[in-house]
Amino acid sequence: MATFEAQDDLSLSGKASDVRPGPWRPDWHRTIATVLLVLTAPALALSLWWISAAEGWVSLQVLPPPDLVLRTFLELLASGDILTAALISFQRIAEGFLIGASLGFLFGLLIGRSATADAYFGPSFRALAAVPSLGWLPILILLLGIEESLKIVILAKACFVPMAISTAEGARNIPTRLSEVADVLGLRARTRFFKLIMPAMAPFIASGVRLSLSQAFVSLIVVEMLAGTDGLGYMMVWGRTLFQLDIVIVGMIIVGAVGFGLDLLLKMAETAVRNGSAANV
Repeated sequence: MATFEAQDDLSLSGKASDVRPGPWRPDWHRTIATVLLVLTAPALALSLWWISAAEGWVSLQVLPPPDLVLRTFLELLASGDILTAALISFQRIAEGFLIGASLGFLFGLLIGRSATADAYFGPSFRALAAVPSLGWLPILILLLGIEESLKIVILAKACFVPMAISTAEGARNIPTRLSEVADVLGLRARTRFFKLIMPAMAPFIASGVRLSLSQAFVSLIVVEMLAGTDGLGYMMVWGRTLFQLDIVIVGMIIVGAVGFGLDLLLKMAETAVRNGSAANV
């Protein structure tokens, strides 16, 4: 009797294993509907812009037509001005992020893992974090001038706060059962940090990276507009000074497209990290 039951179990398990999900097929209807919905607002804005320029609702000096903006973009692209400005801005973001995010990670780890450190430094940090990065601009201009160090400090501060907050939150939310398993196994501090703490904090760190780069990008454009001599932000100020609003609009479109693409990539990376962390836990 037991033999027949075992055979029945094997046959049932074999049938269950033979049932596999079919190949993934994209839902084209939903994809097309989503794309059309996303493109609706830009298409309406472009149409209104084109009609207002053609009908003369707004002066061409204030709102140049789309074809003029397109020609200006192609000219700036051919001359290399856009690429040069973009490379300068991206280099500043990289330097500011490297400094600010690194310090923010270490500080967040400190106040997140140590209640004593949080009691001493937490209130001061929260008070300083409440002041926007650009709020420090007037005093930093007096201290540092409008040199390159000013922009790096502003960007580092913009990256420091989100990374510190996200890291501290991740350090406080490490699952208790993981710590108990590490205590039972008697893991060393280094092994515990790299094998337990860092994987558990990975989603929070990914979120901090995304927020830090977003804040840095916004702060960079503003600081280049207010105290810059090069970069994407300064390119828009230069166009406004020459009263060439087509250059300003080109800069706005480039900044918007780069910001959107950067946030989309970071969101995808954050989702991948979260899924990988959930699978490992």
